[in-house]
Order: sequence, then structure tokens, then C-alpha cells
Amino acid sequence: MFWKELWDSHKGRVIGVVAAVFLSGIYLFFGFWNMLFCALLLFIGYTAGKYKDLNQGSLIPWKELRDWLNTRWRPFK
Repeated sequence: MFWKELWDSHKGRVIGVVAAVFLSGIYLFFGFWNMLFCALLLFIGYTAGKYKDLNQGSLIPWKELRDWLNTRWRPFK
């Protein structure tokens, strides 16, 4: 029952953390610095899942970035 409620309320976070743990498990055998990299992957996976759960959109504001790049570097002036 607990797992169903967890899955229903925090689906994105669970997927993000599981993916990060899976990917970081590969790196855990290679040393301390790679373990810190695994922690970074875990944090990124959790944060991306949290944004998905809260429907806050993307972590990167793609539209604003595209508009800024278009005004900054117009290929045909």
C-alpha cells in the first residue's frame, strides 16, 4: 500500500532516483571521485523528477534561452 501511494504521488521523483541509482551504480566501483559524481547524478535525477511531479516545466527555460540566442547571435543580420 505504501509503495502504491508513493508511486501515485511522486512518480517522477521515483523514476529520477531509480534511474540515477542505476546509472551511478556503474560508477561506484571506480573510486571516491566517481562516487561524488554518482551523488551529483542522484541529485539531478531527484530534481528533474521533482519538477515533473510539480508540473513546473523544464529545468532549463528553453524558450527564453532560444530568444536570447536569437537576439544575441543572428546569423543573417
